[in-house]
Amino acid sequence: MSTVQFISRPEGRIAYTVHGTPDAPLVVLVPGMGDLRTAWRDVAGPLTDAGYRVACMDLRGHGDSDTTFATHGDVVTGQDIVALVEHLGGPAVVGGNSMGAASAAWAAAERPDLVAGLVLTGPLLRDPPASAAVTATTHGLVRVALGRPWGAALWARLYRTYFSRGTQSPWLDEHVADIKASLTRPGYLRSFRHLALQLTHAPVEARLGEVVAPTIAFLGTVDPDYKDPAAEALWLRSAIDAEVTLIPEVGHHPEHQAAKVVVDDTIAFLASLPRTGSAFAAEALA
Repeated sequence: MSTVQFISRPEGRIAYTVHGTPDAPLVVLVPGMGDLRTAWRDVAGPLTDAGYRVACMDLRGHGDSDTTFATHGDVVTGQDIVALVEHLGGPAVVGGNSMGAASAAWAAAERPDLVAGLVLTGPLLRDPPASAAVTATTHGLVRVALGRPWGAALWARLYRTYFSRGTQSPWLDEHVADIKASLTRPGYLRSFRHLALQLTHAPVEARLGEVVAPTIAFLGTVDPDYKDPAAEALWLRSAIDAEVTLIPEVGHHPEHQAAKVVVDDTIAFLASLPRTGSAFAAEALA
């Protein structure tokens, strides 16, 4: 097990772990909202075995990261990704799930010299259509639903609903228990609530035209976050020229519901990218 490390940011520290040798090409993996970096466990190991240096990071106020952050969301998480890639010595291929995918796309638009490719699972790169009244109601429900004493248990139950249809990973029970335990620590549920209230993908959608990094994406055919997963796949292909794989009987978490598909395709994708020495050559793609 790799030691947890920290990178300092203006409002606190971001936790991450690194596996692999220091001179290997870098891959950074980012979880989604309300999740932990260990969601990538079935991907990080095989990528390391394939010769890559893999860093898994926690979001602000999640996992082992600090709860001192006042700002949350796609943009600041994208800034954290950029800072971590710079700290570890990029460029890197960045993988992200859900909100983490949006943050990865923002980082690719902001720093094409540092992001050599994108691997996106269950990506949420745009907000679903919603009226102002619905948005206000949702924010009110978040304040109540994620309040003490029931917030951690409620999110654990909601997280599990993403697996109510389709494939489940063998370690789902353990992972859900870890998420619940993480949120019961002082300050973490508050941070999660702040993220849920601040989150919008509009800044990411506005910059998708600036993303030049080669991209692969994985969507589940029973992902409850999409009204029509097939239509979302078509949109992703047009929005960022992504190579999209639709995976049957998989929901919002292909990285651990269909890890073999994600690993095999990702290793082939990584091997196809240009190199300078042992590193990815992002500057050749800008």
